[in-house]
Amino acid sequence: QVQVVESGGGVVQPGGSLTLSCTASGTVFKAYTMNWYRQVAGNERELVASINVVGTPTYVGFAEGRFTISRDNAKSSVFLQMRSLKYEDTAVYYCNRNPAYAWSWGQGTQVTVSS
Repeated sequence: QVQVVESGGGVVQPGGSLTLSCTASGTVFKAYTMNWYRQVAGNERELVASINVVGTPTYVGFAEGRFTISRDNAKSSVFLQMRSLKYEDTAVYYCNRNPAYAWSWGQGTQVTVSS
């Protein structure tokens, strides 16, 4: 069974930066497009960024220009560098495959943007 573990969240001031990490064990990680999602309590989980098997990233509008997704297949890991953080970036962040093929969700990592 695939285990997904996210880490790197925390409390940061507006305009600050954080780098999130996600490791997926028990799978051929390099074979899959990987995504970062986020969820605010009471809302649907939303896509933040994707990275395909050859490392090509795509971003949703709010992430474009501020967030950078990357992967290290040797470590079965995907990363999300976030800068210029805003209050509205406060959420629990998760990583997973595309929804049709999603593994069991990890616990996520909380990002709180607060002054």
